[in-house]
Amino acid sequence: EHGTATATIMLMGDTCTRGCRFCSVKTARQPSPLDPDEPYNTAKAIAAWGLDYVVLTSVDRDDIADGGAEHFAKTVSNLKERNSQIMVECLTPDFRGDLAAVEKIAQSGLDVYAHNVETVRELQRHVRDPRANIDQSLNVLRHAKAVRPDILTKTSIMLGLGETDRQIYNTLTELREAGVDCLTLGQYMQPTKRHLKVEEYVTPERFVHWEEVGKEMGFVYTASGPLVRSSYKAGETHRDRDTRGDTRGDTRRHTETHTHTHTHTHTHRDINMDTTNQSRFIHLLINMNSVH
Repeated sequence: EHGTATATIMLMGDTCTRGCRFCSVKTARQPSPLDPDEPYNTAKAIAAWGLDYVVLTSVDRDDIADGGAEHFAKTVSNLKERNSQIMVECLTPDFRGDLAAVEKIAQSGLDVYAHNVETVRELQRHVRDPRANIDQSLNVLRHAKAVRPDILTKTSIMLGLGETDRQIYNTLTELREAGVDCLTLGQYMQPTKRHLKVEEYVTPERFVHWEEVGKEMGFVYTASGPLVRSSYKAGETHRDRDTRGDTRGDTRRHTETHTHTHTHTHTHRDINMDTTNQSRFIHLLINMNSVH
């Protein structure tokens, strides 16, 4: 009854130009060139699948002048032309801090702009590629919201890398100050022996604690649990019938089935957003299965 057809698509190949210490995606300085037909073909395929929600993500492509922003934007615009009702989330790289690239995607017609800070401020250099840092990531999220105040911005943090409670709280505070709307927190799992070791297996009770903290801090949606991830997610959309831009939040429990056959049950909180020129409201269910 409440199922939402959801999929995640990785654009721009399977080879990243960066080498974060938590990620097992293969790397190279010069990955294969982009397929110029990918935006059109991807949009055509997604539209044919009859999805309700799609997440478009990618590897980092520092070898390309705009980091692949135009590629992202073309995919979104092609998809929206074929199906204006589908909800589109873009989980993007940081584009080396190029805000023009961020703006290009934010203006493409997407509904959710996601970019992951990955860990607390103090562990950034230890966990992420040296070309990434939290200030650059915060600027990406902040600029996306400045360009399109009506979209949702979202990020994800892994726990279990040696961070302290104070560091987590301070990072969440910075995210709220940057205007981030949605937050996911999940357990870091070591992909291979060559990657960072797990420093702590955070208890489910602590994840519940951070979900409550997120709600208290004002995130419109916080999903926190050992298996919560950021790349694949289930989402639902509702268009509010009230053109005054007023909606009421409630709490419901839904079961959602992903296109890759995983089924999850979790709590849904309606998002109460204020939009100036639209009567469109987004009710999201965030339940992820992979960290980017």
